[in-house]
This record gives sequence, structure tokens and C-alpha cells, in this order.
Amino acid sequence: MPKPDYVSTTNACKLCTPLGAALAFRGIEQAVPFLHGSQGCATYMRRYIISHFREPMDIASSSLSEKNAVFGGGPNLKQGLLNARRKYGAQLVGVATTCLTETIGDDVPGIIHEFKKEFGQENLPELVTVATPSFHGTHMDGWHSAIRSVVEQLADDRSAKDKPKGKALNLIPGFVSPADIRHLKEITAAFGLTTTVLPDYSETLDGPALEDYELIPSGGTPLADIKAMGGAKATIEFGSTLQNLKTAGDVLSDYHGVPLHRLRMPIGLRAADDLFQTLAQISGKETPKEMALERGRLVDAYVDGHKYLYGRKALVYGEEDLVTALVGFLAEVGVQPVIAASGGKSGLMKQAIQDVCQGLTPDLPEVMEGVDFYQIRELAAARKTDLIIGNSKGAVIGRELGVPLVRVGFPVHDRFGAQRILHLGYRGTQNLLDTIINTIIAEKQANNYVGYGYM
Repeated sequence: MPKPDYVSTTNACKLCTPLGAALAFRGIEQAVPFLHGSQGCATYMRRYIISHFREPMDIASSSLSEKNAVFGGGPNLKQGLLNARRKYGAQLVGVATTCLTETIGDDVPGIIHEFKKEFGQENLPELVTVATPSFHGTHMDGWHSAIRSVVEQLADDRSAKDKPKGKALNLIPGFVSPADIRHLKEITAAFGLTTTVLPDYSETLDGPALEDYELIPSGGTPLADIKAMGGAKATIEFGSTLQNLKTAGDVLSDYHGVPLHRLRMPIGLRAADDLFQTLAQISGKETPKEMALERGRLVDAYVDGHKYLYGRKALVYGEEDLVTALVGFLAEVGVQPVIAASGGKSGLMKQAIQDVCQGLTPDLPEVMEGVDFYQIRELAAARKTDLIIGNSKGAVIGRELGVPLVRVGFPVHDRFGAQRILHLGYRGTQNLLDTIINTIIAEKQANNYVGYGYM
């Protein structure tokens, strides 16, 4: 049989694996992300992160050259770690590998072991290593691998299965916005829970204006709290497509005996209900009145907005867990998701989407895994979608097809305030609902000569 024609990737619907790791490390107090590879990797990722969050983003690098590709990058890594300690005074350095160092086969844990023996007298920071080659996986794989490595390498062994558990809650929210993290902390505090959010970049990637520049921004999950995560009462971890991964939640459950509650991202009424019911179960308290009122207002908005949304066809793309949650939310409000696309290749997104759509829509969306935007555009044109929901990388598709784009996820380069988009809980769902309906109304006004002053 003839081999199929090779088709190159055109505008991938994913980002580099170490980029996800760098973002995850940024959510730890006094931590510096460190890429073991060429300088270009760190520069590219800084550019992407800065344009989305509008905040400075330092990423240290071992700055390998052609010579190091032949003879190994160990000396550069050791010198880079010394430089990071001396320049930043970091309490933790998160070392993520890149394609180059994975290809040449650098034994990074071995190099770190040698480094500690050589320089252990110099009051070294905590060193966490994670393998993140971009030829295997997406930025979300790098994200989850980094968080798992942090827990594996830092959670205190004294918090073993046979030890009594405390009253704290571990919350591993996945890749959400700083505004989402702040809201999650508000929600768990309302249930009276002391919560360790990992990672917590609600300040480090969305901080206040300061008179003096901070080399490492204030905020982040304290190291002491990370080390105590094995003694928590429970862990909540968001994600619908994580079953094939060993996540931080799995580590805390398997090695420390912390009960794991894995929920989908709480976007939409049903998913938010699952979160609040789980928190009520863990805390022994009912949903606080102010948040019950938020739920009631959301239900009212579902009713009021139904006439604008019913029957609309939507394309949704981005990270697998975000796409799954958005599809479930759209199905709740009467929008028909016709395409659900991601660059991820977990193999689990189709089943996850079937689960969230159960009982809500007669027709399931076409699920596309491991695809690029060229493939997404071809199918979107054939299916004649009315609405696109995803990050800025799909803006060209919307422009070419004449379909409005609601920007969510990462990266959002061509709009302001991406770090403050609220997606989660009743309040975040309300925010998304209002944004989607207003986008539809604006599109209708713009494309009708009457103008529709009253909608």
C-alpha cells in the first residue's frame, strides 16, 4: 500500500512542554524556573508568557552551545545554578529539560547529585528536576509533570499513610487564570478550609505596581506548605483527561494516603455544583449563602440568555481539560458544540466530552485530538460554525470564516486583561455567559443595516 502523504504541522494547537513547567514553577514562593538547554528556548517562552500576563518573567537558562551538544551540558548547568542562586537568592530552582538536552541524553538528576556534593556547603536552594522534551507532549504535559515532580521531591516523608491527617486541603487547579486562583481561595476560605493551592501564581503573574523591582515577585505557594501536603485532609485536583498520567494528586494519594477528589474544571452549573458539593463534604459545612445566591443568579441568567444562545454552533479548542469543561457548559446553555479540538493526545478527551454532554445535547461534537489549526480550520469551514471559543492562536480562523472569537485560555496575545479572565465557579461561569451572549449580540448588530438599538 502507498504511504500517505506527509503533512507538516501548521500553527500547532499546543505549546512547548517546558513552557508549561516554567509557568508551574512560577507559582511557588521564591522560585526561579530554569531551562536546561539553549538560550533561545528561554527567550521564546518568556515572550509568550509576558504578552499574555503583562508581567515580567525571568527564566534562567544553562545556555548550551554547539560544543555542549557534543560534550554534554553538565558544566553549564552547574554554573547556571550557581548564577541563579547568587543573582536571585532563590529558595527553589525548578530545572526543566528541553529537546536539546533530552536528545543528547544529559542525566540531569545525576548532574544535580554531583552539584550538591560539590557545592553543598553554599546553602543551596531546593532543586527540583523534571524531564520536559517538547518532542513528547504539550505544555500541559510539562505543567502536570512539573507539579508532580515538586510533590514527589518535596512533600515530607513524615506525612506517611499511617500518620493522622490534618484539617488542611490541597487544591491542584491545573492551568487556570490568576483571577481563577484568587476566586478558588475565596471559595475554600468561605468553607472554613485552610488551603494549599499548588501552584499559586495569583500574585507572581498578576501583581501590583511596585516602587522597587523584585527579582522574584512576591507570592506563590510557600515551600513549607508544599512539604506538608502529605498531611492534608484531602486533595482536590481538576482534570477530566488525567487518568493516563501519574499526577501530583496520585502521588499524594498513593504515597501519603491523602484522599483524592478529581473533578472536571468547574465551568458550568453542573461542574460548579460538583465542586461545591465536594467542599461541603470535606468541610462538613453547607455552601455559604453568598455563593448560593451566585448560583441562583446564574440559573436566572441561563433562562434570560437562552433565546440568544439556543441552536448556535460552536467550535471550541485549547487544552483538553479546558475544552471538555467549556463543551459541558455550552451544552447546558443551549449552544451546540460541533467541534472540540486540542493539540493534546491523551486519548481520553472524546470519552470525557461524551460524559459532560450526557443528557444535554442530541448530537455530540466531533472531537479532534493532536491537531493543528490548519486541520481545525478545514473542519470549521465545512461545519459552518457560528461561534469560536479559544485562545488567540485561532484568531485567523475567525477572521477568514467571518465568525466571532471569544478569547479564553492561553495564550491571549491580542487582547488586554487575559490574566483577569474569570472562568471558574458560579461567578466565572456567569462571566463567560455574559461575554458569549454580548459577543453574539455585537455580531448581529454589526452585520445588520438596521443596527438593532434594542435587543
